[in-house]
Amino acid sequence: MDQATIAIARMKDNGLRVTKQRRDMVAYLAKHEESYVKVTSVDQYMRSRYPGLSHDTIYRNVKEFQKLGILESDVENEQAIIKLQCDFNHPHHHHFICTNCHRVQELQMCPLDYFEDQVPGAKISSHNFELYGICADCAAKMAATK
Repeated sequence: MDQATIAIARMKDNGLRVTKQRRDMVAYLAKHEESYVKVTSVDQYMRSRYPGLSHDTIYRNVKEFQKLGILESDVENEQAIIKLQCDFNHPHHHHFICTNCHRVQELQMCPLDYFEDQVPGAKISSHNFELYGICADCAAKMAATK
């Protein structure tokens, strides 16, 4: 089952009405599944398809999708960025994000244990860990142009 189908099923399972607009938002994110997109880009896309749709409705849906675990979010250059959940079976995971092509690769381990050891007695309530850099494909292309 593809990520968009799983996202729609998760909406239904959690009692969220599956509207045409929500399907279109999921489809838009599925087209960009290997990279984060700016929330403002999602907003522009949705408002171009549905001119009467308000910014508030779009952002409310983004928050609803985040609560359901349909979306992953981050911040880049002080702008909110989102992507469709890349692994519904393992929602707790981290990424390497290429700063050139914005492709996202899932990391297979969580470094939280390492950091917990550095703050004995502390109760960590949440964390976010992302690596940024140039992916192998972009690095090879850059090296070839030199």
